[in-house]
Amino acid sequence: FYAPWCGHCKKLEPVWNEVGIEMRNMGSPVKVGKMDATSFSSIASEFGVRGYPTIKLLKGDLAYNYRGPRTKDDIIEFANRVAGPLIRPLPSQHMFEHVQKRHRVLFVYVGGESPLKEKYIEVASELIVYTYFFSASEDVLPEYVTLPELPAVMVFKDGTYFVYDEYEDGDLSSWINRERFQGYLHVDGFTLYELGDTGKLVAIAVIDDKNSSVEHTRLKSIIQEVARDYRDHFHRDFQFGHMDGNDYINSLLMDDLTIPTIVVLNTSNQQYFLPDRHIESTEDMVQFINNILDGTAEAQGGDGLLQRIKRIVYDAKSTIVSVFKSSPLLGCFLFGLPLGVISIMCYGICTADTEGEVFEHEGAKKESGDRELTDEGSEEEQEEEKNGKYTELSDGELKQKDIMEKKKD
Repeated sequence: FYAPWCGHCKKLEPVWNEVGIEMRNMGSPVKVGKMDATSFSSIASEFGVRGYPTIKLLKGDLAYNYRGPRTKDDIIEFANRVAGPLIRPLPSQHMFEHVQKRHRVLFVYVGGESPLKEKYIEVASELIVYTYFFSASEDVLPEYVTLPELPAVMVFKDGTYFVYDEYEDGDLSSWINRERFQGYLHVDGFTLYELGDTGKLVAIAVIDDKNSSVEHTRLKSIIQEVARDYRDHFHRDFQFGHMDGNDYINSLLMDDLTIPTIVVLNTSNQQYFLPDRHIESTEDMVQFINNILDGTAEAQGGDGLLQRIKRIVYDAKSTIVSVFKSSPLLGCFLFGLPLGVISIMCYGICTADTEGEVFEHEGAKKESGDRELTDEGSEEEQEEEKNGKYTELSDGELKQKDIMEKKKD
């Protein structure tokens, strides 16, 4: 589902065309098409399309959302996985070994018909968008595998295997969702987004992959050792990995982290934890994790109102800076033109007010002068009035007035 004006849709279009050609050439039963969601908005609404582009695979009455990288190989693998059977049988040891080499994480159901198998099929119908699901008999499994009882659900990864325990691991769907990643990952923005669905905290060594200094290598090794040696202690609550560069982390934390460093992210509420002292060894990292689990480590960030306002300001600032860095002329045009228009409007408003005040002042003076002339009369009228008053006085009063004026002189 796309929109003609969508930049991401235009970027996906050549990849999407390649997907269609390759799926047809390989004889896949999956048909590849596209729909303008702006022209057929009712159909897009029916399928819950909220953004562009949206990729869905329709299978029977179900619509599976694709949330992976928008590359040809990833999209084709998603299509083949979802279009195939929910549970793929492994009939022989040779087939098991072949599949195990191909997949870094492998879920297998072992046993006959049971309520656990029904639950396994139900979970597969929900999570097949992320991973494959297989079934096998006990004699197909490698010799090093030991099962306490049958039926069982297992995951093969990190060079070993783990058996699902309903009492310790809880709901099967939640367990599979948590275990669908390797214990240690190279984390990027997309992977971090996916890890948010697991409900785990993510402990990351933020390093520069091109920097081979001791400090960068040491922090990465510490995280790897904790992921491997302390799995039984932390795998239910933590995912471990490293990230190349701090650009994505800076935008997430709204802060500039100096690398190499270690940070623990809670993707569910955007909180994060930074060690209060330098991590020198595996023991220091284990202590830091334990402090987070028991609540003694201070959480920073979050999704409160102040943090949301801060994020809006930070995102706006980052956008402006990135525009000016990539294209100074475009930045000047985009931000200078509106500021110039606003400045001219403000100048016009202020100038209009000043001229209005001058006109009002002159009008008031004129009106005041007219009022004085109206109230007191002209000089001639005042002189006539004075003379008229003198003629009305008696002779004695006139003489008395003359005397008073002489004295005054």
